[in-house]
Amino acid sequence: MTKISTYAIDIVKSENTKINEVDFNNLVFGRTFTDHMFYCDYIDGEWQQPKIVPYGPMTIDPSARVFHYGQAVFEGMKAYKDEDDNVFLFRPDENFKRINKSASRLAIPKFPEHYFFEGLYTLLNLDRDWIKTGKGNSLYIRPFVIATESAISASPANSYRFMIICSPAKAYYTDRVRVLFAEKYSRSADGGVGFAKAAGNYAAQFYPTGLAQKKGFQQIIWTDANSHKYLEEAGTMNIFFRINDTLITAPNNDRILDGVTRKSVIQLAKDLNIKCEVRRVSVDEIKEASKNGSLKEIFGAGTAAVISPISAFEHAGSVFEISEVDDSYAILFKTKLLNIQHNLTDDKHGWRYEVK
Repeated sequence: MTKISTYAIDIVKSENTKINEVDFNNLVFGRTFTDHMFYCDYIDGEWQQPKIVPYGPMTIDPSARVFHYGQAVFEGMKAYKDEDDNVFLFRPDENFKRINKSASRLAIPKFPEHYFFEGLYTLLNLDRDWIKTGKGNSLYIRPFVIATESAISASPANSYRFMIICSPAKAYYTDRVRVLFAEKYSRSADGGVGFAKAAGNYAAQFYPTGLAQKKGFQQIIWTDANSHKYLEEAGTMNIFFRINDTLITAPNNDRILDGVTRKSVIQLAKDLNIKCEVRRVSVDEIKEASKNGSLKEIFGAGTAAVISPISAFEHAGSVFEISEVDDSYAILFKTKLLNIQHNLTDDKHGWRYEVK
């Protein structure tokens, strides 16, 4: 368990809370926001004094470069509360490192570590009541940075705004999902920004995902852009395959996001002596495994969904159903992760950070 001290920060508290207007039993993901937000501006080559203010609209010029050239990156994190009202984060150091890695790829200045944790911890303490106890309940945290300079010349901006907003959440996917293996469209390409949480990566997914949804599939499992022969990611998640008792996932590269949940699942597999192979996974291999009965499970792994089991996939016009198994790895890993996140079990890897 790690504790991080906070620094001075300018705070303007909300005069009225919205919390009493919220039905926490019927939340739509990402539609309800807490009382406060954090922001910090980058001006004249320096990050300025960070601030926390009441959540609300902000004014930005129509010529702000983010609207025209897409300089925008973000992160996804969660805060959890145990039965004693203690609040925890799960591996926030990884999110901090990744947002700066994403920022560097988009020519955005790195954000200072002490400002990041200062803003995050102060914000969570102000809106602590929005974090509800119980497995499946959490506060989704969205740090992001956008280019704010007013100019439409095609070059990196000189000014930026780093922000953190928070949204109470329940389970993202509650049922097993059906997916489509990509044959034409690509999420990212070699040498691109697939490894970064760049806003444009997700915008580019919406159209092909919409086509898949019209066919009755919730998500797409993306294949490599060169040949469409190798499986890489599932929608907004990393992807795992279980063939017999071996867990398989694609290796990180400049097309695949280095998921925090992904690396946690790989470590838990090692802890449980489950064989885990990090290697290229071909479409043909998974189709053949489905046909001969050795494909036991496919599941996605990500912050919002944690673990999302897949019930069927389609490729080249053929649908392959995946039966549920009694010894589900998906259920096992989800239970292990939720128990660590909600302070219900030991945390031998030091992933859980207490918010003081």
